[in-house]
Amino acid sequence: MPASSSSSPAANPGDGCMVGLFWVTGGRVYVGTPPGDTAPGVLLSPVGVRVVGDEPRGWRWAELLDVQVDDVPVRSTSVRWATHALTVAAAAFDMWAPDGPGQMTVALTTKEGERATAPVLSGAAVAYSQREVDLSLGLLARFVRGELSPSVLSQWWDEIRPGQVLRSREREAVLEGWFRGE
Repeated sequence: MPASSSSSPAANPGDGCMVGLFWVTGGRVYVGTPPGDTAPGVLLSPVGVRVVGDEPRGWRWAELLDVQVDDVPVRSTSVRWATHALTVAAAAFDMWAPDGPGQMTVALTTKEGERATAPVLSGAAVAYSQREVDLSLGLLARFVRGELSPSVLSQWWDEIRPGQVLRSREREAVLEGWFRGE
């Protein structure tokens, strides 16, 4: 379930959908959640990667050697379910509210050896499954190698537009389809 935040313009499934490390919406694919008014973000396009925010920068896919995402919150399925259940129970009794989405770091390395980083907020309410992370990083590697375009993700959104938050297994199935180029 996407974490809602006052700084994130896409707080419900009608505005977009979190699938793995990506937030997908009509015509736009972000790593992490879409940026807020002052928060930076990382936007993927068929042409390349753009860091948006106060210090915008961009690279064409052909200029990049690698794109990684660090500090990704990953938990096993049982731990994610237990944490989710505790969060729901505590919120129901108005005892505790989650801190909000965790921060991840997108690290880009160019073929010239330049390294740039940009913080992004996690789209996972609790954490990602290891499979979601592995598939997402695999997709990023395929984008860098020119084997696949982020437009596959936007096209999926245009065709499917899920009306609800996807469950972990559903997100993994979507990622696997994208990875295979379906």
